[in-house]
Amino acid sequence: MRSRILSFVGLSLVFALAAISARAAGPGVVGAVYTMTNAESGNEVLVYNRHANGSLSFAAAFDAGGAGTGGGLGNQGGVTLSDDHRRLSVVNAGSDEISVFEVQRDGLMLTATEWSGGVQPVSVAIHNDLVYVVNAGSENVYGFRLGQDGSLTDIAGSSQHLTGSGPAQIGFSPDGRFLIVTEKASNNIDVFPVDKDGKAGPPVSNVSNGLTPFAFGFGNRNQLFVSEVGGGDGGGAVSSYRLGDNGHLQVIDGSVPNYETAPCWLVVTNAGRYLFTTNTPDDSLSAYSIGFDGQLTLVDKDGRTGEPGEGTAPLDMDLSDDGRFLYTLNIGNSSISTFRVMPDGGLKEFHVEEGVPSGVNGLAAR
Repeated sequence: MRSRILSFVGLSLVFALAAISARAAGPGVVGAVYTMTNAESGNEVLVYNRHANGSLSFAAAFDAGGAGTGGGLGNQGGVTLSDDHRRLSVVNAGSDEISVFEVQRDGLMLTATEWSGGVQPVSVAIHNDLVYVVNAGSENVYGFRLGQDGSLTDIAGSSQHLTGSGPAQIGFSPDGRFLIVTEKASNNIDVFPVDKDGKAGPPVSNVSNGLTPFAFGFGNRNQLFVSEVGGGDGGGAVSSYRLGDNGHLQVIDGSVPNYETAPCWLVVTNAGRYLFTTNTPDDSLSAYSIGFDGQLTLVDKDGRTGEPGEGTAPLDMDLSDDGRFLYTLNIGNSSISTFRVMPDGGLKEFHVEEGVPSGVNGLAAR
């Protein structure tokens, strides 16, 4: 009996010490946040562990197999995760290539680096086994088939020229039937139909409702939300559209102001209830609520729902896969901020990961 009591006490002590050790180590790792260095000497993907409470910690850097430019790309979507989070793709704008990684439990494995089909790729999109890139230098889109092993195979006849210039982002519609490209310089939004073989057809050109369309995201019921940079100081805005079967965009709510400057980057929550923009010159984030029909309403009347701090210059952004946390890449002080997304669309910053290298580009979270 005495030995059984001692054994029970010993086991209890072991479990207690394990619990203390687990608490000391902090919340468990439940996901990751990715960005890339965009370095001319060799592009790397930086991986930050995402903990259960939303905080981040640096994990590792992985060679992307190509080169960056060392400067800004004027883009959204330079780093993109597939919907199932099994693949990560990045642009190597300095070497005219894109790379694909397999997302693994303990990091990333490079599976392919291929020519982008043009000059200076700035944004990449993934839908099922299709990967498309938009090239700013050659002003074209180009497509690949993604293999089970992570390889990339060119899709014959997939290259299509833009109707304008200055591409910022490429992305698929939720059903994969269309590719959308925003064009900063020409104020166009191009819509490319994608056939059953994955080949993009000639674009349908849509004139942006506001100046300098930049980033976009889809909500429910074929609703497309596009940020507009060109309103000058305090003149930022977001427009909502409905994407038709013919590739034409119908304005739902045109150029709804956020009273901040240059809302370049935009994300939509999974449920389609809210969207967020980063306003880099004003060190702020804006939140809009999305009505059933795509109508937009500012969550805060002054447009300043989140404030990572003076001089932070928030740039790229993304949401965790559960929608609970919003991450912003801050180029002003080389950091990544974590905001908790509140039920009413509000944002509360509670963690800052410092020491991010300068010149980084793109952000993707899972």
